[in-house]
Amino acid sequence: MGDTNIRKIMHVLRHAPHGTIYTYEGLEMILIMAAYEQDLSVAFIGDGVYALKKGQETGGIGIKGFAKTFMALDGYDVEKLYVDRASLEERGLTEEDLLVDVEVMDSSGIGRLMAAQDVVIHH
Repeated sequence: MGDTNIRKIMHVLRHAPHGTIYTYEGLEMILIMAAYEQDLSVAFIGDGVYALKKGQETGGIGIKGFAKTFMALDGYDVEKLYVDRASLEERGLTEEDLLVDVEVMDSSGIGRLMAAQDVVIHH
């Protein structure tokens, strides 16, 4: 990794996936940035953990679901996915409820990861 053009960039998804555009736009930005071979990671905090929940049915609210797109991140070499443990627990979710493999961490661990980034983008 001697390339000085590679930046460590973390995207932080904090909003529920439906009802606002934040999560969808965040996912689109992640996919675009992945094409530029940056060192990307994604943290799911608060209602952002719902973006990864299995079995989302969006037909009743009249929109196309995009949750399964998170499964494509691995193909773009975006493999560093972190989920806040308290956010999962507060919402009655476990790691088994999620579509993709993640690393579940406490908030201080995620905070240390954020501090080690060149850029943190909140969605």
